[in-house]
Amino acid sequence: MALLPIYETPDPMLRQISTPVENVDDELRTLIRDMFDTMYDAPGIGLAAVQVGVPKRLLVMDLQEPADPDDPESPPVKEPRVFINPEIVGASDRKVPYSEGCLSVPDQYAEVMRPDRVTARWLDENGEHHEEELDGLLAVCLQHEMDHLEGVLFIDHLSKLKRDMVLKKLAKVRRERGAKAA
Repeated sequence: MALLPIYETPDPMLRQISTPVENVDDELRTLIRDMFDTMYDAPGIGLAAVQVGVPKRLLVMDLQEPADPDDPESPPVKEPRVFINPEIVGASDRKVPYSEGCLSVPDQYAEVMRPDRVTARWLDENGEHHEEELDGLLAVCLQHEMDHLEGVLFIDHLSKLKRDMVLKKLAKVRRERGAKAA
């Protein structure tokens, strides 16, 4: 198990456009395991490779939904998913608001409008091809993580005013964190 450093805004690494994965091999599978360990430890539900300093078209997700939908306190069911070279090949016209957060913009949340349903294509960790229609949180999370592959953060979808407010809050949190560490 290796925990990788998560890059935070405004690090220029997060603005890099990720390159396609050429080989699905043991080295990539090790990176995938380390990304899951890092994501679970953070904790988060999605992580793109560029967020840990590897600008490759790779992301991992696990929505960790409660075992019992009627009891949100029930232990989460882990359902790890790997997306290598993902692409969205179709999206619904209907856009819905979701409150999004990001491990690279820690402790900040804002409402983002995204298509509520997408059709996506990708390879898994075994190099097998998939194409599936995704909806709800899974569709939103995939779109959010795929934005990272293009150097886009969720705050880029906000108005300048809202983005500036989020960045001010983040700066305040960092100052407070620094004061406590000193």
